[in-house]
Amino acid sequence: MLRLVINRLLLGVITVALASAIIFGAVEALPGDACVAVLQRDAVGQRLENCRRELGLDRPALTRYASWAAGALRGDLGVSAGSGKPIATLLGERLRNTLMLAGCTLAVGIPLALLFGVLTGLRRDGALDIVLSTGGILAMTIPEFVSATVLIFVFSIGLGWVPGIVLAAPGAPIGDFFPGIVLPVAVLTMVMTAHILRTVRSSVIEVMASDFVRMATLKGVPRARIIWRHALPSALLPAVNVIALTIAWLLGGVVVVEKVFNYPGLGRFMIDSITERDLPVVQALALLVASVYVGVNLAADLLILALDPRLRTHRARG
Repeated sequence: MLRLVINRLLLGVITVALASAIIFGAVEALPGDACVAVLQRDAVGQRLENCRRELGLDRPALTRYASWAAGALRGDLGVSAGSGKPIATLLGERLRNTLMLAGCTLAVGIPLALLFGVLTGLRRDGALDIVLSTGGILAMTIPEFVSATVLIFVFSIGLGWVPGIVLAAPGAPIGDFFPGIVLPVAVLTMVMTAHILRTVRSSVIEVMASDFVRMATLKGVPRARIIWRHALPSALLPAVNVIALTIAWLLGGVVVVEKVFNYPGLGRFMIDSITERDLPVVQALALLVASVYVGVNLAADLLILALDPRLRTHRARG
């Protein structure tokens, strides 16, 4: 168990390092730089040279990357090339907003997904299964910007129940984000619920058709006890990885949804920083997102090992 954790941690560190290097190279390959984005028409001659010297953009790329990496190891992410503000402060505001959006989505979506997945699995090919499965397929196939636009048109423009966009500034009090956060949460909940529902449904169907469930039925064990005590714990294990990927997706910043609803989270911050060629911010965001993915997936693996003794035994023998 300990060896597995150490191996996954080492793999995670390598993944994060590679992600930061790839992002650095990709942004470096884009035409222009932060000075060109900031100065725009004035990005010529001595003024452009002074800007690049001030921001350290006149140094070789590898030197700049090594300097940034050394600072990141010390917890110093530097300052934004565009605003001159500490990146840690800017990330903190956006991270709080993304955590709030993700938390609301998970609080609504996970219970719905588990409930619908179990019901459709137990009532396979029934009317409820057909309706929910069809809805899940539609939610997964329709692009997020389309469903977001439809919800804005219906509930904001048509009915006027909730705002169509979020007008709060990144550092505004949490209360200022309500009720504007309702529609972004609705869009994300539809997508998340659809993915988890299908995984839980398939798992429930497989478990209910297994030999141990059939044997328990033949022995006269009540169906409710079979479902709640035996079938569901085994059926929900495969959903852990899907939920982990969903959490990482949400915490990494859902770019399309945040952009459509003008939500000041990590996803929109990433797009704005790339547009402005703000390389220090882009690198910091890449480091944060990669760390989130690695950490959440490691937690999911450990949770599965804790819940399923068979996997611990199998890996210990291996």
